[in-house]
Amino acid sequence: MKIRAYKQKDKDQVINLWKKCDLVVPWNDPEKDIERKVKDSSGLFFVGELKGKIIAVCMAGYDGHRGSINYLGVKTEQQGKGYARQMVEYTEKKLKETGCPKINLMVRKTNLSVIEFYKAVGYEDDPVVVLSKRLIQDM
Repeated sequence: MKIRAYKQKDKDQVINLWKKCDLVVPWNDPEKDIERKVKDSSGLFFVGELKGKIIAVCMAGYDGHRGSINYLGVKTEQQGKGYARQMVEYTEKKLKETGCPKINLMVRKTNLSVIEFYKAVGYEDDPVVVLSKRLIQDM
């Protein structure tokens, strides 16, 4: 798999991949999320290609204190082949190059297989509570 920066021409493939991976929820508009990401820090938005087709996506962030991983997905038929691990390792490398000391990520409590994946690649439960507040209603 070749990993590269997201390009605007990738949008439809990325959104379709996210939908097939159940990463799109009614209260998040993936087109708006992509627009916001590209405007903020497009250098931390990656796609993985195999034979010219996007099979993996990872959106990352860094605020100067902590990094984040969001919207990591691999096409269903390509799961279990190490591509998600490659995307995580690539993203960690890119974040480390920016000086990022730690990555936080959020996974829905019900998504047990994804929680197990992240534990297998070195992530641990932190004794924190995630609080959120919606500032813009996308849907």
